[in-house]
Amino acid sequence: MKEGIHPDYREVVFVDMSNNFQFVTRSCVTTKEKIKLDDGRELPLVKLETTSESHPFYTGTQKTVDNMGGRVEKFRNKFKRTAA
Repeated sequence: MKEGIHPDYREVVFVDMSNNFQFVTRSCVTTKEKIKLDDGRELPLVKLETTSESHPFYTGTQKTVDNMGGRVEKFRNKFKRTAA
């Protein structure tokens, strides 16, 4: 392999910020943050908003708009005066 043309492919820790689930994998992603693991290794850190551990499709906790506390009705009641 040629020197200097390949990205830095290394172990990286990805953390799901919604439930603090973390996993280690290899990646070329660039990051400025680092995290120290329980085994003493210090690895680059990438923060994610959602992963398969917290996404409704994978967890089976998907909600529909109708059973979310009447949000649609609240919206309609709030703005029905402005539509007229």
